[in-house]
Amino acid sequence: MKISKIEKEYLKKIKLFQEYNKYYYEKNNPKITDSEFDLLKKEIIELEKKHKFLKSKISPSNTVGFTPSKNFKKVKHKIQMLSLSNAFNEEDLENFEKKIRNFLSLKEDAEIEYSAEPKIDGISASLTYKDGKFVQGLSRGDGKEGEDITENLKTIKDIPKVINEKNFPSEIDIRGEVFIQNDDFKKIDDKFANPRNAASGSLRQKDPTVTSKIPLKFIAYTFGFAKKMHFQSQSIFLNNLKKWGFKTNEYNKKIKGIKNLILNHEYLEKKRKDINFDIDGIVYKINDFELQKRLGYVTNAPRWAIAHKFSANSSVSKILDIEIQVGRTGALTPVAKIKPVNIGGVIVSNATLHNEDEIVRKDIRVGDTVTVERAGDVIPHVVSVDLKKRKKDSKKFIFPTKCPCGFETTKDFNEVTKKFDAVRRCPDRGFDCDIMAIEKLKHFVSKEAFNIDGFGKKIVENFWKLKLIKFPQDIFKLDYKKIKNLDGWGNLSASNLKYAIESKKNIPLDKFIYSLGIRHIGQENAKLLARHLKTANNFFNLSLKKDTHELKNIDGIGDTQIKSIVNFFLNKTNQNFLHELKKILEIKDAILLNQSGLLKNKTFMFTGKLENMSRAEAKSIIEENSGKIISNVNKKLDYLIIGEKPTTKKINLAKELNIKIITQKEWIKMLN
Repeated sequence: MKISKIEKEYLKKIKLFQEYNKYYYEKNNPKITDSEFDLLKKEIIELEKKHKFLKSKISPSNTVGFTPSKNFKKVKHKIQMLSLSNAFNEEDLENFEKKIRNFLSLKEDAEIEYSAEPKIDGISASLTYKDGKFVQGLSRGDGKEGEDITENLKTIKDIPKVINEKNFPSEIDIRGEVFIQNDDFKKIDDKFANPRNAASGSLRQKDPTVTSKIPLKFIAYTFGFAKKMHFQSQSIFLNNLKKWGFKTNEYNKKIKGIKNLILNHEYLEKKRKDINFDIDGIVYKINDFELQKRLGYVTNAPRWAIAHKFSANSSVSKILDIEIQVGRTGALTPVAKIKPVNIGGVIVSNATLHNEDEIVRKDIRVGDTVTVERAGDVIPHVVSVDLKKRKKDSKKFIFPTKCPCGFETTKDFNEVTKKFDAVRRCPDRGFDCDIMAIEKLKHFVSKEAFNIDGFGKKIVENFWKLKLIKFPQDIFKLDYKKIKNLDGWGNLSASNLKYAIESKKNIPLDKFIYSLGIRHIGQENAKLLARHLKTANNFFNLSLKKDTHELKNIDGIGDTQIKSIVNFFLNKTNQNFLHELKKILEIKDAILLNQSGLLKNKTFMFTGKLENMSRAEAKSIIEENSGKIISNVNKKLDYLIIGEKPTTKKINLAKELNIKIITQKEWIKMLN
């Protein structure tokens, strides 16, 4: 049978499956018998196994039931559910510990105790208890808000419904992982791609009785919000979880020293296949809660924890083609289109080649047989080429010097390393480069930016092709009458999209700045800019200023970031769409960490080494108490805090400007 006919047959069955699924789960009105439905699912899965090129997001191998998000109310987490930074080797762990020592100003010989906990490859959930009763359960969602899946979580036997222990907090948000054990998954593996997919789909069932039929488990490992809880460490908290009736991981350990972390990692990686659930690494947390509190958080992750991933899953495949993708900042990334291959339960057909230098170093060519890894079990990349299998007529891959938009590409010169960067870029033309523009629009609607529900990458691409959008403001002026008549759309879906977009017209300043996709301005820098500028008008007015010297006062914003901001505002297209967005959006002023702290409206700068405290921790304390850090001695500075061996030039300049010079002890007195 021809490939086209196989695909046609497959897609027909997928369409039927989606239709029957909807009637069964959403409308509660089955159109066919259970046995007929099961037979259809089996036929689809068998086709996928026989023909590896067949795949669909709504295949029964990837989904459980019908899962429209409107079935679940969205609720904000009291404390955000953050992600973790990753470590892949000993060097990464040494750098992690070095940053902790520097932040806490610890001596090199001071031992740091970790709670080492195997990272379960499941679905995160947050359980709220009030007065000992389980009252609400949320999915992780985007970290800030999740879906209310309380009724489905109640079907899991591992989750205590009532806790009567005396030391159980009056209110607490217990967090953990929902998963399926490997021996249980074997009984249902004809319906799902892997245990994680099965757990995910089960939790998003409309009918909890369907969820109850799936053998879900729950292991608790941390908490978010807690009232009246007095524990000194993570290990003590884990012990209490067991006393309260929760299951915890039997392989949790207290460990000191990087070498011992490595030994434990090697042991668990070898034992991984014998454990009855999937783990993809080990999470290391600073065991002491007081140190965790001092370390705090960066934008999306705690400073006090890291996930040490296991060696990547790998497989062998063939490169069918090499395509060049252009990112929102103009970076040209080569991507290998490979013969679809199963790596760790996921069908992989694309693998990143990173950059031009990497292709040259590994001599990667179209037609090569290669080893592909999923780095950290996530991003597929080409590790090596099997030269023995290379054909004699093979030709070297010549990296294009022009962007697909037609402009000549360049490589930035790094003033620090005195070398040209490995990444080739299209000059930052922004929305004047069509390919870059599409990526910028994807970034604009992404979770970390405007987070518009149901407006994914594929919709951005489709709407671009149909000329429905070209600039960010077009998203807020869509023709919904036209959209509802598009293939795959209708009145309800168009109405849902309109509601999702309208609800995002109100956005915090830092998220708005980040959404613009200015090169070198990530989430952390966007927050620094927002805190400094305070209002949207101040940000928009940057385009009118010839001198952006004031931005040099922002601690953490350097010349590279300022140059990017200047270039962004020099572009007339950028100025035009900003002007349009200003008329449409309601951009909320920046919220200070604490608006009524002891250091409110005061600015500080440090010079010299501080005692028993790192510069980073001191800055964090000032910001938490409503103060502001600036990076230059000028008239806007209120206090210059001097430590050991301060810079004479800074002190002299401060004296000239009548800036108050204080010691570290005097500053601490200001904080009571």
